[in-house]
Amino acid sequence: MLLKFAKISFKLLQLQHIQDLKILTNWFKEVDTGSKLPPYFRHRIAESYFLVQAVFSDPQLSRARITLTQYYTILTLIDDTFDRYASLPEAEILASSLERWTYDPAMDKQPEYLKAILNFILDTFEDFGKELSSGGKPYSLEANIEEFKANVKANFEHAKWAHAAHLPSFEEYMEVAEAVIGVYVILAGYFICLGKMATKEAYEWLKSRPRLVKSISVRGRLMNDITGLEDDMRRGQITNAVNCYMKQYGVSKQDALRELHKMVADTDNIINEELLKTTRLSRLVLKTATGVAQSITVCYYGYEGFTRPEGKMKEYMTSLFVDQIRL
Repeated sequence: MLLKFAKISFKLLQLQHIQDLKILTNWFKEVDTGSKLPPYFRHRIAESYFLVQAVFSDPQLSRARITLTQYYTILTLIDDTFDRYASLPEAEILASSLERWTYDPAMDKQPEYLKAILNFILDTFEDFGKELSSGGKPYSLEANIEEFKANVKANFEHAKWAHAAHLPSFEEYMEVAEAVIGVYVILAGYFICLGKMATKEAYEWLKSRPRLVKSISVRGRLMNDITGLEDDMRRGQITNAVNCYMKQYGVSKQDALRELHKMVADTDNIINEELLKTTRLSRLVLKTATGVAQSITVCYYGYEGFTRPEGKMKEYMTSLFVDQIRL
């Protein structure tokens, strides 16, 4: 009887997931951004929603899952624009407009897709602000915009290297690329949904670039670059942690990969240590950091799951959202 109730509970949870995904799909259709975007954009609503489960898996947290999936969609759009499509002048104008948080005058002469991206980002953050102001926490929106601008700035720096086929030193590359992977801005997004648990102190902690979050960022950057190396090279994108390490230390690709895997293993130890040592924050805030680290593992454990989700990622999503359990 207990097993039967557990199966019924899981079926009800699946129905909640489907309802959330319907809301998100309709949202993206209603904003009509998809029709204005070039084909480079990775449509990853379901994948983003799946990754959010690492923190907000309880059935009643539907609003948090929807908000975070919208947040992930913006970050995916930024990553694809700077990394895969925009020319350097276009990337510069978009970065300038987002730094101003309004149109750069030069935006008038840019392609329509770039204007659509800027409008989509500003409008979505405005919607976030309406929700937050009703809850009496406007400072969390300001903190998110600040982290978002830092992520955009890092993406533009990375884009300049990529367009010039430049390989900086490994340390210089990691300093920028750690920000590009988006752990800081993602955590700021998660904090939006934590309610009173995400205090000003939590945002100040994040802003201080604590060792815990930096280690998660390093882990994500290295796993992303290791699993995405072949895809990057096919696209002519040589500015990658593996190539930077090879150039700086004069080693083969195999030796570089071996050393980077060691660095990933080292970050696991640091993350566990910092989770035990960090005591001035709520456990829920720390759970968000753990959830992001777990998401990175799911995405990049031997494959590039977010870019190519048709393998393991699809299996995981199917088992959670689609597969039926016989009662």
